[in-house]
Amino acid sequence: MHKDVDPADDEFDVGGLLGADSRLSVAARLRLFHRVLEETSAPIGILDPHLRHVYVNPALARIDGRPAHEQVGRDLAEAFPGLEVPRDVLRAVLADGIAREATVTGVSTVAGAPQTRWWHAAYHRLDDENGVFGVVAILMETTASRRTQLALDQAHRRLALLDRAALEIGTTLDTDTTCRELVDLLVPVLADVVGVELLEPADPDQEIGRPRPAPDTVRLRRAAWTSIPRLRYLSTLLGGPGEHIDYQPGADVARVVRTGCTVVDNRPSDEALRATAPDASRVAVYRAAGMHSAMMVPLIARGETIGTLSLIRAGDSAPFTQDDVEMARDLAYRAATCVDNARRYSREHSVALALQRALLARPKAPHPDIELATRYLPAGRSVEVGGDWFDAIALPHGRTLLAVGDVMGHGVQAAVDMSHYRALLRVLAAGGLSPEEILTRADRMGEEAGLERVATCLLVLKDPHAGVSTYANAGHLPPLLVAADGATRLLDLPTGPPLGTGCGGYTAQVRPDAPGSVLVLYTDGLVERRDEDIDVSLERLAALRIEPGAPLESLVDTILDRLVVPPVEDDVAVMAARQVGGGGGTAATSGGGASVGGGGGKPPAGTGPLRSPA
Repeated sequence: MHKDVDPADDEFDVGGLLGADSRLSVAARLRLFHRVLEETSAPIGILDPHLRHVYVNPALARIDGRPAHEQVGRDLAEAFPGLEVPRDVLRAVLADGIAREATVTGVSTVAGAPQTRWWHAAYHRLDDENGVFGVVAILMETTASRRTQLALDQAHRRLALLDRAALEIGTTLDTDTTCRELVDLLVPVLADVVGVELLEPADPDQEIGRPRPAPDTVRLRRAAWTSIPRLRYLSTLLGGPGEHIDYQPGADVARVVRTGCTVVDNRPSDEALRATAPDASRVAVYRAAGMHSAMMVPLIARGETIGTLSLIRAGDSAPFTQDDVEMARDLAYRAATCVDNARRYSREHSVALALQRALLARPKAPHPDIELATRYLPAGRSVEVGGDWFDAIALPHGRTLLAVGDVMGHGVQAAVDMSHYRALLRVLAAGGLSPEEILTRADRMGEEAGLERVATCLLVLKDPHAGVSTYANAGHLPPLLVAADGATRLLDLPTGPPLGTGCGGYTAQVRPDAPGSVLVLYTDGLVERRDEDIDVSLERLAALRIEPGAPLESLVDTILDRLVVPPVEDDVAVMAARQVGGGGGTAATSGGGASVGGGGGKPPAGTGPLRSPA
């Protein structure tokens, strides 16, 4: 029958239970100690001064799965070959008697598949006046908490890498630059060698001189490739950026393209490698470089496989884990969207540029007494094509209408709207309207036609026989006048709203043409800078010193060389005009003085009608 024990009872000596005065016999006390050691879940072992086991409790034996008696008498390596025990710590405890703690880790296969486990161990020396008997080791398993911490660390690492990817990938709209940003991010963080290869639509022009791929092979263009320094020589052996690689039907990359699934090969045999490499001849190169593991991830954007991301590890790098696969997939997903955006932009940029050039072409020929020089510089590939244009239209009575304009916005639609405005101006100019009336009607018709974008426009009607020019401006930048003595200035003109607003309100200004002067019309790409006010940009233009008597083509090139700094951030259209031969300059001098700077819409006396031919 159970009997309650009162600690105050004189017959129950709590303080001396295990002491020298205990009423328990030595054998009873040993049995009590033994029961604690045998039943505790904490692994406990005792080692002699030579670090051989003299006692192993059942919890410690279960780590290796062998009975405790088979481990007694063995040293650490023999008893627990899967554990990495800190021998230096044990020897230090034996030497100075100071208790120490350490982490013990190892691979255990008791529960089936091998798994890494961790324990926190405390070591104490066993000694008395007769000497040192050994060390007792008490372990507490920390595998669950360690795995949780590792998972958190891995999640933080993945998030940090994804954050870097968001900042460092897709900084431009150039396809190859985007691919280079991806490979630079991943080496050496995730692999020793990384490459990006893209599928490209068949282009007969680009395939000229290149052998056709063999049947069932997959051809990709290597857009980017990088590696750790000691493996950089491989790009000359395996193909660098810009080269086309043909993959045999069984190659891993070909499988990724066909299935859209990730493929991982950790330490494949030579036979397997010959079957999955681009071609069997590369296996020797792989082995010589110490490349042992590979992962191929599809680049999928908007449901379409557009290429592959290949990651390779070599030398002492560990094989790829599932965490590595998940991280590579996340990065490939983000990068694929950036690459696809760049590819789509490149296609639209090419279409817009081709359309812009086809529509712009060269202006119509002016009258023989007007010399013209024009230049069109498209924006760099990182900037969309705009809607800049210039034109020259020969009209009756020796007059020539010069036009320069810029549609707001960029892309294909801007180029299309540019063609509409240009066509409107040509039709209206043929009707004999004055410059301000041409702008008024073009503004109204553009608004009624529902053109998506407004446009700035400057018209100059040059009349060499009268020696005057009539200006009308719809929100455009002022023209540059280069005098015969080389002095330059911007003409101050009345300015109305851009075309397509439907507001109207345009005013003409008539100015005399000084002999030997050059008039320069341009779009904002010539002068504007992102980091400065437009007035500062215009002052730079007005401060140019140009030789007006130079060939007009050279004069335009001089202006571009001094003002345009590559890469071009916006389209640039420039047109320079100069009167050549004789003209009726006396009429301009006598009749044009009153209207210079006056802003009126009427021409000076002696110039003839502007609205219709005589």
